Amino acid sequence: MAAMAALPPGPLSPPGGGAADAAGPEGAEGLFVLLGAGLAAASHPLLYVKLLVQVGHEPLPPTIGRNVLGRKVLYLPGFFTYARHIVEVDGKRGLFRGLTPRLISSTLSTITRGSVKKAFPLEDMEHVSNKDDVKTSLRKVVRETSHEMMMQCVSRVVSHPLHVISMRCMVQFVGREVKYSGVFSAIGRIFKEEGILGFFVGLVPHVLGDVIFLWCCNLLAHFINTYAVDDNFSQASVIRSYTKFVMGIAVSMLTYPFLLVGDLMAVNNCGLRAGLPPYAPAFSSWIHCWRYLSAQGQLFRGSSLLFRRAPIPASFPMD
Repeated sequence: MAAMAALPPGPLSPPGGGAADAAGPEGAEGLFVLLGAGLAAASHPLLYVKLLVQVGHEPLPPTIGRNVLGRKVLYLPGFFTYARHIVEVDGKRGLFRGLTPRLISSTLSTITRGSVKKAFPLEDMEHVSNKDDVKTSLRKVVRETSHEMMMQCVSRVVSHPLHVISMRCMVQFVGREVKYSGVFSAIGRIFKEEGILGFFVGLVPHVLGDVIFLWCCNLLAHFINTYAVDDNFSQASVIRSYTKFVMGIAVSMLTYPFLLVGDLMAVNNCGLRAGLPPYAPAFSSWIHCWRYLSAQGQLFRGSSLLFRRAPIPASFPMD
């Protein structure tokens, strides 16, 4: 669950998807917009709970449970318990706080990727042979990944301002604020208080995470398909079709700290309780935020929403 939530939007999709190709360029773009909006709406409660965990908001006490070895451990509330708490406070509609700017962000991202793909089609690049040559195939992967990286970076920059607004709308749950009550009022407030740069706080770690994710995922998938999957194996083509998707899930966990730091920077020191002490100090840069989380051992905070181990105080009786 958490691994899929950490996947960057756009650069990776499961194998299959021939329906979009058959619909034609314009139909495919509209289909992707609808699918992206639907996925964003369906996954919003999950990302909402994850964000509240990321900022360190723990309104419910931990419970005592047992691990696989039978030892007593403290568990923090999982996704379903946390979501139930949000419903008790804000009702079922509360699970969709911040959805509107997120839908706009998702739509902008999808449209931008399509526009960049049309403006710089991969087919117009230097032709690369499809012969089974290691150097040639690696060269092709590098070119495809570079093209994919360009699309992802541009779409991230265009959609990031709405991402910032969505994050701030959601963390208002912590302090029960109403500072960011609508998209247009939020745009005006951020511009007035922070200037144009206020719309791009947290952008750098997000972009770095996207770039590292793309290159690691594509290169790992290439080397596994080239050296680990035997052509004589009857299911080799099936395995190769899923390698990139599986690698994406694994690599997303390694790049998760960039996602965490980017989200925390988006809400840090913006006048909301979730971005101020005791939740976090006012960070001077995303590197400051990274170092702070690293020193606290919290670089993967929020990466898991099911079995969340809580630190056990020395004075806490576990027997």
